[in-house]
Amino acid sequence: MLKHSFTFLCLLILAGCVQVPQSKVDDRDPLQSINRPLYDFNMDVLDAYLLRPVAVGYVEVTPVPVRNGIVNFTGNITAPVDMINAGLQGKPGNASVSLARFLVNSTVGIFGVFDVASSLGLEIVDEDFGQTLGVWGVGDGAYLMLPGMGPTTARNLTGDVVDNFVLPEVALTTPQTILVFVLKAVEARASLIPQEGLLNDSLDPYLFVKDIYFQRQIYELYDGNPPIKEEPADFDEDFLESL
Repeated sequence: MLKHSFTFLCLLILAGCVQVPQSKVDDRDPLQSINRPLYDFNMDVLDAYLLRPVAVGYVEVTPVPVRNGIVNFTGNITAPVDMINAGLQGKPGNASVSLARFLVNSTVGIFGVFDVASSLGLEIVDEDFGQTLGVWGVGDGAYLMLPGMGPTTARNLTGDVVDNFVLPEVALTTPQTILVFVLKAVEARASLIPQEGLLNDSLDPYLFVKDIYFQRQIYELYDGNPPIKEEPADFDEDFLESL
């Protein structure tokens, strides 16, 4: 699903503007010869002539309180999806929080327009089916650049289909599901406008976006606490002990 962790994405952009060109073949990206042209198409055509103008117009004509209400409303509609995925991942605490948020915001928060739950200490718990598959041991699969949708992986594409269309269809009609998807996409693109210069200044924007994407996936999969990889030692400890 289009998330919510865009704040983390922006923070990563701020922290990682310097990129070093990669000379090795990236095993995560076996379809790079296809993905790169699609990335160029997304940025040079779809984004330049459609997505960005729509996002800029949306920001200019939509007051911040209204934008916040839209974000809250669309997030509340998908809270049951977070709850289901948290349950499937074996996180009953997170599932309970998502359920409580949905009940509070759907009533006191007037159909989710106001995020009353956060003021009560019930913070957003972001879970999706891509993460669920990851918890179940399913690998990322190939990195994919989709027209109009941007970066994903084979695993997360499957998760997006389930989260954005299969589960919401239980409660929403197809037009309502599409409307929610479009609103979230426009808001997501608008939130990235302040960071465009950093992306454009990177040595290789394609590699930059890919690396940021995988960092975000790891961050989300481990609920913000990814494991720290131990660096291999440069010496043989047994050899040192024998001296």
